[in-house]
Amino acid sequence: MAGLLNIISKLFGNKYDKDVKEITPIIEKINIEFGKLSTLTNDDLREKTSDFKNQILDFTSNEKQEIEELKKEANLSTTQTDEKEGLYKKIDSLEELIITKTEEVLNLILPQAFAVVKETAKRFAENDEVIVTANENDKELAATKDFVSITAENASYKTSWDAAGTEIVWDMIHYDVQLIGGVVLHEGKIAEMQTGEGKTLSATLPIYLNALTGLGVHLVTVNNYLAKRDAQWMGPLFQFHGLSIDCIDNHQPNSDERRKAYLADITYGTNNEFGFDYLRDNMAKRSGDLVQRKLHYSIVDEVDSVLIDDARTPLIISGPTPQGDKHEYNEFKHKVDQLVAAQRKYVTTILADAKKLIAEGNNKDGGFNLLRVFRGLPRNKALIKYLSEDGVKIQLQKTENYYMQDQNKEMHLVDEELYFVIDEKSNSIELTEKGLELMTSSTEDKDFFILPDVGAEIAVIEKSEKKDTDKASEKDVLLRDFGIKSERIHTINQLLKAYTLFEKDIEYVVMDNKVKIVDEQTGRIMDGRRYSDGLHQAIEAKENVKIEAATQTYATVTLQNYFRMYNKIAGMTGTAETEAGEFWEIYKLDVVAIPTNRPLQRDDKDDLVFKTNREKYNAVIEDIVKLTELGRPILVGTTSVEISELLSTILRKRGVKHNVLNAKMHQREADIVAEAGIAGGVTIATNMAGRGTDIKLAPEVKTAGGLAIIGTERHDSRRVDRQLRGRAGRQGDPGSSQFYVSLEDKLMRLFGSERIAKLMDRMGLEEGEVIQHSMVSKSIERAQKKVEENNFGVRKRLLEYDDVMNQQREVIYKKRKHALHGDRLSLDVANMIYDTCENIVEELQASKEYENFKLELIRLLATESPVSEEEFKDNSIEVLTEKVYENCYKSYQAKSSAIASQAFPVIKDVFENQSATYENIVIPFTDGLKTLQVVTNLKEAHDSEGGNIAEAIEKSVTLAIIDDIWKEHLREMDDLKQAVQTASYEQKDPLLIYKFESFNLFKALINKVNKDIVSFLIKAGLPTQSAVQEDRHRAENHQTSRPENSGNSPQQAGKPKPKAQPIRAEEKVERNAPCPCGSGKKFKKCHGK
Repeated sequence: MAGLLNIISKLFGNKYDKDVKEITPIIEKINIEFGKLSTLTNDDLREKTSDFKNQILDFTSNEKQEIEELKKEANLSTTQTDEKEGLYKKIDSLEELIITKTEEVLNLILPQAFAVVKETAKRFAENDEVIVTANENDKELAATKDFVSITAENASYKTSWDAAGTEIVWDMIHYDVQLIGGVVLHEGKIAEMQTGEGKTLSATLPIYLNALTGLGVHLVTVNNYLAKRDAQWMGPLFQFHGLSIDCIDNHQPNSDERRKAYLADITYGTNNEFGFDYLRDNMAKRSGDLVQRKLHYSIVDEVDSVLIDDARTPLIISGPTPQGDKHEYNEFKHKVDQLVAAQRKYVTTILADAKKLIAEGNNKDGGFNLLRVFRGLPRNKALIKYLSEDGVKIQLQKTENYYMQDQNKEMHLVDEELYFVIDEKSNSIELTEKGLELMTSSTEDKDFFILPDVGAEIAVIEKSEKKDTDKASEKDVLLRDFGIKSERIHTINQLLKAYTLFEKDIEYVVMDNKVKIVDEQTGRIMDGRRYSDGLHQAIEAKENVKIEAATQTYATVTLQNYFRMYNKIAGMTGTAETEAGEFWEIYKLDVVAIPTNRPLQRDDKDDLVFKTNREKYNAVIEDIVKLTELGRPILVGTTSVEISELLSTILRKRGVKHNVLNAKMHQREADIVAEAGIAGGVTIATNMAGRGTDIKLAPEVKTAGGLAIIGTERHDSRRVDRQLRGRAGRQGDPGSSQFYVSLEDKLMRLFGSERIAKLMDRMGLEEGEVIQHSMVSKSIERAQKKVEENNFGVRKRLLEYDDVMNQQREVIYKKRKHALHGDRLSLDVANMIYDTCENIVEELQASKEYENFKLELIRLLATESPVSEEEFKDNSIEVLTEKVYENCYKSYQAKSSAIASQAFPVIKDVFENQSATYENIVIPFTDGLKTLQVVTNLKEAHDSEGGNIAEAIEKSVTLAIIDDIWKEHLREMDDLKQAVQTASYEQKDPLLIYKFESFNLFKALINKVNKDIVSFLIKAGLPTQSAVQEDRHRAENHQTSRPENSGNSPQQAGKPKPKAQPIRAEEKVERNAPCPCGSGKKFKKCHGK
């Protein structure tokens, strides 16, 4: 098949050749424009930026002017609610048109704009300094940047500056392949460029072009070191042309500095911080607390790492949950420990029997026992070693295939003697009857770990002749018992996973008395990240460290759904081709492979396959020693901390000097990668360590053969192996790559082809012998494809669940946004009143319950029925709804005016006597049950004679009620997601049930939000005794799921920089002095009580 595809691509050309061919005419235009710029002065070159901006403004000026006129019309008090809705829809469509037209004009000026960036890079590379006539931007830069200085009327831009602590001298000019990459990125695609081909420089082209719009460009990186480095490295190129640039990771969350960073033309930052700022903005209490503006254009560096690896888990902002510190992990830990010990003892015995039977030629019974061992403890080291012997793995696969036929019909015979069964491929575990017996042997209750059949039990209760009250109490006891046992079984399952499927120094490490997850792709510690559903707490119990309290989700989003909110998104990486299908299906991102500037000279050798790990590691050590003697630097890629430390120990004994880079040494990453190109140097690192940092080679190293890559194991994903290989062969440098594989490797055990095992058995290989052939390498790649398909399925499933949440999130966040800004809030309130009226009418009109209808209107809307009983029974729902709405809305408007009149005397007195003390004031507002503090601007309240109070009340009430109900809804959705997973046991799709149930939950949420907001607004008023207070706004302290990139140092993170407050402290009032509220009473008799 592969050969046929090669023939077809030679005849007709492949996709990537066609992509590049389509871009070639644009590159020719860029180079023509570039040739015209050499005669321009530096000032004339800079003037081009202003010309481009003016072209863009002129192209969309009519639409922008029309939007301003529509907004003025919508804000008029005479504009009716229905008219406002139409005006806002027109504004939205015009804003979409502006985005479309902006893209059109950018495509027109692209060749000239790219040429300007290339010419600027050329002048920076050919001169020690570039001198221009100083403008205001130059003077501002000179005050803070060392590379800009002002002399008389001129500004001097030095072409060397500091980037993340390293002094750099600009020496780069864009190659044609980098121009191709720039065009691909501007078109909203993924540019796959090999390591060392200048992705960072290539990105400067579309960044400059799209920054001209003033809508903002976000450059997203995988860690804060790269974000800060790239912003400082590329910054002067943009600042020379008057474009502003900043990095959000330099500033604290929710700070004025971070808000300013988002207002820059170009903003660098990490994916986590961009996502968390979006969530924080949607938890903000005031519009002034928002930091992000509308998301426009984003370029994601190392796009596969961000949009695939990091997208496996959602971003979560959480807070304390009631009884979050209550759990049963410590109580049941000893039972699970006994269970695992019993299984391990039994499996050891069965494995010995299996070996004996197979040696005697009894393959049937031996294979049966072998399968039982495999399903009991698949990671048993003795089993893994035995499976590498001749014919053993083939026998296991034959036996497994036999018992798996007819939908595992006979598999219960294998499992019945086990205490629990492990499915390593699906990462699941199931307790057996024998395991339950062992667990309950020390308890009197034999049903201690067995869920009651709720349906059957309730049916029995219903059929009984007991009183209704007794039936209700029995049902409550039954459901409470079900809830307790569900949590208990969940605890046991998570503990079993922790003990059998999660190994220390492989999936996680224990540091500072905490369990920290190791990213299987990058080998980095994921600080702050925790396994979900109590698994992390189970591992903490296993490792005898402090079990952290459970938290409640306050806001969450997947990276997939966050990045899909941008108008345009692009990405760059060296390893995207293998995931091209996923990029297109989820993000609609096309992958374009960019050719290298110089031909690739790296020698990629076929895999060396051994039977056991011991043989493999011995061969790796010998290869390392041989290569060091040749003076070549070696990068050894590993897949876990355990393997890197094992190899380090062996090399230390052999006296080979080396560096180790794994999750425990993460803080030294930049230093270790910088030394990886030294002649004879050995660096042991996880496969993707040092992404974004090139390993540069000295001339003598290139002569010796360049960097040697040794992979100690094939990763589950082909692109991770390609990333490791890509460290060598940079910019035409020589190099080589060699992967060592054994049949004991995880990939080979789970998905390895039967052909390889059969081939090794047929050849009768002795210990230490190896096979190497292109067919074997391709067979391994097929195994990797199986894993990639499985992983894609997991990520897609996560996204499908979050898509349901995202539809709800968009509705709620839109309501919050309208409340924060206030411009469309009056329309929202009117719609909520209408929806509430419609719900009341719909619920009661069908059954003609007029009395209940009247009671509901009084209870919820504090209004009498505007219709008689006859009208209620005879009229349609639409007519009744209109009448109720008109009556209710009129009374609400009258009440708003009354509140303004009631509050204005106090506001007037405070403004006239204490306006120097207060800028914003707080007005208490209550419905008799709860009180909300409403914040409004004192001057605006005075000037409008209290007219702005109604809007301030609507804002505060809407935000407070939405936030309270939304948090509870998120908890319900978390519980629902966990509960529906049991549907698979009933041959039902959990996702379909989740969608159906979540729709009902959200429908109930919207109804509750509308009713609570409308009821509070209509029923509430000023308390009998009210006082104007100062506004004391405090930021809430929430926890993020990935806090590693949350700003500067940990010390700074704990103590945010204080900023000037708009309100002065309230002066202390003596008890016998007149009360400041203006009542005329003494303070002790009024508000001093």
